[in-house]
Amino acid sequence: MLRRTGCLFACAALSGSPGCTERSRAEPGPAAPAATARATDAPSPSILDAARRLALAAPAGAGAVDREIAALSRRLEEAPGGADLWSALGYAWIRKARASGDPSLHGRAGACADIALTQAEGDRASLNLRGLVLLHDRRFAEARDVAEQILARDEGDALALGTLSDAALELGLFQAAAAAAQRMVDLRPGLASYARAAHLRWLQGDAATAQRFIRLAIGAGDPREPEALAWTLTQAGTMLWHEGDHEAADRGFERALAAVGEYPPALAGRARVALARGAWGRAVELLERAHRQRPEPTTAWLLGDARTAAGDHAGAAQAYASVVDAGRRSDRGTLALFYATKGLEREEALRLAAEERVLRADIYTEDAHAWALYRAGKLTDARAASDRALALGTRDARLLYHAGAIRIALGDLKEGERLVRAALELNPRFDMTGAAEAEQLLTRRKRPLGSAR
Repeated sequence: MLRRTGCLFACAALSGSPGCTERSRAEPGPAAPAATARATDAPSPSILDAARRLALAAPAGAGAVDREIAALSRRLEEAPGGADLWSALGYAWIRKARASGDPSLHGRAGACADIALTQAEGDRASLNLRGLVLLHDRRFAEARDVAEQILARDEGDALALGTLSDAALELGLFQAAAAAAQRMVDLRPGLASYARAAHLRWLQGDAATAQRFIRLAIGAGDPREPEALAWTLTQAGTMLWHEGDHEAADRGFERALAAVGEYPPALAGRARVALARGAWGRAVELLERAHRQRPEPTTAWLLGDARTAAGDHAGAAQAYASVVDAGRRSDRGTLALFYATKGLEREEALRLAAEERVLRADIYTEDAHAWALYRAGKLTDARAASDRALALGTRDARLLYHAGAIRIALGDLKEGERLVRAALELNPRFDMTGAAEAEQLLTRRKRPLGSAR
């Protein structure tokens, strides 16, 4: 899937660049103590003290962002500091979270936003910071509201436009997302705006235009932001992978690793290519490296598949258990899709998918819900959800296969077979389980009546 954590690009929009990973739906970190309060509410002194302790916690690491956090923290410990310093510290924590893949750091950024807003109610930088934190915490409606609050005062705030676009997309409001992204491109053409445009065009099935936009995004990258470039190159590679161009995709992932060594999303991307080529050992090695750094459910799922293909069934079971553990804690949508794909825990898959739809209504959430409904035998509801998943014309083989299988089960054989065949023609190894099922489904359909099963 060409997805994201709680946001698509907003975690790096502050520096003009996207930095969220594929839909790993990052676990919400410990929320800042006043994170549920509106910007106009006045937190109690005890809550502010707790927020201050969280915001000024020492960073683990010795990189440039760690030094920036430490320097800002020292200044704020030595003197009261205004909203500008607190929001600057919050944005540094966002960059730290992006680079490290540690979603708990978003809570520290949220604490900074809370403190800053008590000092300067309505401060734009602080409100934008709060919007980013809300996106990461998957509180999309609240993030949209904060962005709209900012844009009511300044309709040209690029960061707020990015937050609005990302939040609207998660809420299933595609036209609103596209309008905000277009406004952002018009006002501030650059990596963050071009990357959004690329993603939105890709979702609409326009792969050629999406690739043109992603090349513009790559060309607009800032050498001082290598992670943002790596993220964008990974997205370019993922688009190519979805088109079945595994060789070009692998080059994109390799370039991302040249920008940021051991970059987990790019390692996982190269592993997908290795799986498509049948290089099981290579895929296992790449995924183990990625999972050690970022133990996300999607990476664990891929690792389990790779180990299964390599004959390491005990190792695969361990990886799949990690999917369940992480999914229950932080990523209901991926866990629901995992269960449905593997034909496991059908009732739990349906419950998790329905719960996820309360938070978001994008096409991938609709697809996970459709597949959970299909496995549970609720075919009419599955067809409706699948139709919503296909509404934009997205060229994703998994979506096409799911839609086709659901239609075949309902007796719409001609259209169902067309969709399953299209999935395999687009990307024959889109998923180890799904691709095998798709091939078997078409093979069964070709058998003459009365032949052996």
